[in-house]
Amino acid sequence: MNIGQYLRENGTLTYANKGSSMWPLLREGRDMFTLRRKDEERCRRGDVVLYRRPPNFYVLHRVIDVRENDYVILGDNCTAREYGITDADILGVMTGFNRGGREYSVDDFGYRLYTFMILHTITIRTFTKRVISWIIRRL
Repeated sequence: MNIGQYLRENGTLTYANKGSSMWPLLREGRDMFTLRRKDEERCRRGDVVLYRRPPNFYVLHRVIDVRENDYVILGDNCTAREYGITDADILGVMTGFNRGGREYSVDDFGYRLYTFMILHTITIRTFTKRVISWIIRRL
C-alpha cells in the first residue's frame, strides 16, 4: 500500500522524516510528522504538504505561494522553488510533529512564529545560501 492510498483509507499518517530539506524544523532520524488527508479545501501559504513528484517520489515541503491553479513550494532548507504543484498532486497536510517524545501542533504559537519567520526570510536565506555555495565552489 502506498502513502496516498493509506491516507485515503485512514485519514491520518505519522511518518519518520527523511532528508534535510525541512531542517531545522524536522531532522532525519529524530523527528516524526503527522499528516491529515488533503480535503477539497485549498492549501494555505505556510502549510507543509506531502505531495507526489513523478514518477513515485514523495516530498514534504512548505507552500510559499498559492496561485489560481497551483502552488509554489519550497523546503525550509532549500533554494530551488517548485512550480506547478496542483491540488491533485498533494496527498496530505502536516498537522503536527514529534520531537524528543513531545508533540507539537501546527496551531502552537511557537510553530506559527517559526512559520512566519521562514516565510518572511525566504529571499535573504536563498540569496545567502547561493552566495555561500558560490564561494565554496571557488575555494
